[in-house]
Amino acid sequence: MKIKFAFLLVLIHLSVFAQLPKGFVYVQDIIPDIHLELRYCSYNNFVGKPVEGYNGDVLVFSEAATKALKNVQDELRKKGLGLKVFDAYRPQQAVNNFSEWAKNVDDTLMKQAFYPNVDKRNLFKEGYIASKSRHSSGSTIDLTIVDLKSGEELDMGTPFDFFGRSSWYLHEDLTELQKSNRTLLHDVMIKHGFRHYPKEWWHFTLRGEPFRNQYFDFPVE
Repeated sequence: MKIKFAFLLVLIHLSVFAQLPKGFVYVQDIIPDIHLELRYCSYNNFVGKPVEGYNGDVLVFSEAATKALKNVQDELRKKGLGLKVFDAYRPQQAVNNFSEWAKNVDDTLMKQAFYPNVDKRNLFKEGYIASKSRHSSGSTIDLTIVDLKSGEELDMGTPFDFFGRSSWYLHEDLTELQKSNRTLLHDVMIKHGFRHYPKEWWHFTLRGEPFRNQYFDFPVE
């Protein structure tokens, strides 16, 4: 009976895994000790509620990018550190959800936490919201560094998804520790094959990404 039950669990796992398009994986299967705080599955994001297309608290990423990410985690682990991911693959329907939210200028529930100094009417113009996202191509990721044992995040100067110049990688009005932490994240990601978006300290894309300019819409589940 126990053997049959174990076999059934394996079949269930394989059937779930098989739902992913070829070239995509569940990151936890490759990097078991990675920390996750998948914001768009929760209410702790700039929309203020779970986002369309995020149906499960799992991290989906391209296989190529995940292999590179494992190299980052392996290097950080030697220092007692590791990665914490906020978002990776993002369905196009979620991007559409962001766009619709941005057009509703009366919905400012999360303004104080995520965009206190930005008029919501200007989110498109200033580049914080767009109709297409590199995340939907499957090799772009938002992340930070944590202490592996405690799970405590290193101080990066702003929270993830904070809309403002203080989130730019080279923002000057930071402490030396905050600058050092941003540099650590930047340099280890660049070393292992990622490129950085300079206006978001947390945002990286795999160089030579396998699905460039393809925008997937399968749900995260």
